[in-house]
Formats: sequence, C-alpha cells, structure tokens
Amino acid sequence: MTAVPSAIHVADYDPSWPRQAATAIEALRAAAPGLFVEIEHIGSTAVPGLAAKPVNDLMAAVHDLTHAAPHQAALADLGFHPHDNGMTDRLLYVRADNGARSHILHVVTLESWPTRNQRIFRDYLRAHPKDATRYTQLKRAIVASGTGPGEYARAKTALVQELTDRARAQLGLPSVPVWEKH
Repeated sequence: MTAVPSAIHVADYDPSWPRQAATAIEALRAAAPGLFVEIEHIGSTAVPGLAAKPVNDLMAAVHDLTHAAPHQAALADLGFHPHDNGMTDRLLYVRADNGARSHILHVVTLESWPTRNQRIFRDYLRAHPKDATRYTQLKRAIVASGTGPGEYARAKTALVQELTDRARAQLGLPSVPVWEKH
C-alpha cells in the first residue's frame, strides 16, 4: 500500500522565521499596549536548525485572560483571529497570510508562564541537538506516511512527552500531559 501524500508541509529550517516572529511580536505589543506582560517565539520555528511546519507559534502572558477581550479588534487588524481548538487553558488566535496559516498566538496567564510545556520543550530542543534531530526525523516520517493534519500533532505526542518530561525533570518540575486538547 502506498502512502497518500500528507496535506502537511514540514520545511527545512528557515533563518527568517525568528525575524518574522519578532516582527509579529513588535506589532502585537504596539497594537495592544500593556496587554502582554511576556511574549515569546515558541514551537519548532523557534529552534535553530529544526525542520518545521512554516507557522510561527507565539506565546504571550497576560495577568488575566479576560483582559484580552477589549483588544480583539486590534488583534484582528493584525490578522489574528480567535480560534477554538479545544484547549481550555488559553486563548488562541490564528493569522493567515495569503490564505495560508502563518502565525498562532497562544495567550496564557502570567501565573502559568514559567511552567508552560511549549516554552520548556523549545528550550530543551535548543540545548539538545540530538533530540532535536530525533524530533525532525519523526515529523518527516509522519508526513511521509500520509498522516493528515488532524492526526499530525497526536502522532508526535509520545516523543514530545518523553522529551518534555526529561526537560521538566531537569527543572525540578513534575510531568504533566503535553496533549492539551479536550
């Protein structure tokens, strides 16, 4: 049986990704002054040398999630529109450029910021190139198998959990599930 081509594209690392993320972060801070206490580039595009879907993930911390509501129009003016994907502990905004998803903004509470798996995982991959290579190989194998967009993230979960658990242990933090959709 031949694998069906996946609708997911994993690209070689693009050195312009951090600049794209920085530009978006600057625009978000300007559009919603005082809203974001912290904001960072997360996800695979934030790990130098790592292959990734060409989508810049950003994570921002706010004092309270309800504080984002008055800024909806300003975020929309930048192309960031609310998106519900089943995660209940954050607000999610998606931006599409030329019809293709280009950015995802995760808005979380400042209280949860230090222990967010996405930030911990990113930092771990930056510091452990062999595990980053394992992650790239897995992503490419998932795409080559024809796994569709709805199952791509779930197919990565076991390795992401393993590496995140290792990273959390190094920080003295307990394991928590990396699969967050309900």
